[in-house]
Amino acid sequence: MLMLAAGGEPNPLIPNLGEVIIGLVAFAVLGYALMKLAFPAFERAYAARTEAIEGGLRRAEETQAEARRVLEEYTRQMAEARTEAATIRDDARADAERITEAMRQHAQEESARIVARGEEQLAGQRQYLVAELRREIGQLSVDLAERIVGDSLSGTVARRKTVDRFLAELDDVSGVGPRANA
Repeated sequence: MLMLAAGGEPNPLIPNLGEVIIGLVAFAVLGYALMKLAFPAFERAYAARTEAIEGGLRRAEETQAEARRVLEEYTRQMAEARTEAATIRDDARADAERITEAMRQHAQEESARIVARGEEQLAGQRQYLVAELRREIGQLSVDLAERIVGDSLSGTVARRKTVDRFLAELDDVSGVGPRANA
């Protein structure tokens, strides 16, 4: 059934039947080999690639969710830390004020105690000086009285009466002494 060309030669446009059959058999064997060997490998590679991509997306979503959870936890801890720091700062200020007030009060008490002790010392020294001046004035008055009277006032009772009378008169005139302060 070969068609011959006008000069008895085979027509180059019409294929040789043997070649077509060999080509079809080779194509069928190649198709069968591809379906049995290559296509399943391609399917496995495609499935693995799909699983890897989907797994990667799933892991990325899980990681992102974990990152959000960690960020929320960090934010919560920071808020707690700020609150705690504010509380500590307020407590420290209150303690400082309380300590300052206690120190101020202690200093005032110490100052009052020192002033009171100083006043007591002054009062004691004043009494001592008044007593010393009374003794000296008494002695001087006895000496003066002896000179004026010309007699010795050697008796202690007479001497004491004279001194007491003189000092009483002196206290009344000067406004100093136990009667003036009483």
